[in-house]
Amino acid sequence: MKLIRASWPAPAHIHALTTTRLDGISRAPYAELNLADHVGDDPLSVRENREILKQALGLKQEPQWLQQVHGTQLVEARSDVQDVPEADACWTDQSRLACAVLTADCLPVLFTDRTGSRVAAAHAGWRGLAAGVLEQTLSAFENPEDVLVWLGPAIGPLAFEVGDDVHQVFCNQFPEAESAFSVSPTSKDKWLADLYRLATIRLQKAGVSGVFGGEFCTFSGREYFYSYRREGVTGRMASLIWIDSHLS
Repeated sequence: MKLIRASWPAPAHIHALTTTRLDGISRAPYAELNLADHVGDDPLSVRENREILKQALGLKQEPQWLQQVHGTQLVEARSDVQDVPEADACWTDQSRLACAVLTADCLPVLFTDRTGSRVAAAHAGWRGLAAGVLEQTLSAFENPEDVLVWLGPAIGPLAFEVGDDVHQVFCNQFPEAESAFSVSPTSKDKWLADLYRLATIRLQKAGVSGVFGGEFCTFSGREYFYSYRREGVTGRMASLIWIDSHLS
């Protein structure tokens, strides 16, 4: 299975990755490894894709899936609850229970502490990012300075065109956010926004120094990634993180 594995100095027993659109059974426009059950794909295909993923990753139990709403709600991952919680971030300190978020342009953000005793995953579109979903996710950890963060595949800074409203929201919060925007070459009334840069600024302001990743673009990477902005009706990748075991 084609996977994008996190390149970061996390402990060896921490697994962190993003799936691609390859190696599943869904048909167009969801081809192939769509893992979202809310986008109109055949539910049986989604179920089979999730089983394919579990087998490929060696997961014994279902990841903690979320009903994502572009908010800031953080929940503890649970293996004994059938209902999928409405939230945009989850955390756990339990071994072999994966935290998962679904994206197709939004930014998936994976967290662990330097000892690998706790992990978390957050879904950060621009609305959730501006509302503070990353800061809320950090509240699951005792010390932000002890946290490592990986920014998974999202829409890149040359493809994410936004309006003045988005530009103003971020720059009013942090003047440094101005560095994450450039005037769009196609419209004087639009901006190109760098989600990776915006996330990094917020994380650093919150006390996180170990921020990694941010080198992909889902919009331009048609072969490997779903992109809602490019395709409209499409599937979703999953970004997952879990503790393989606690090492003494």
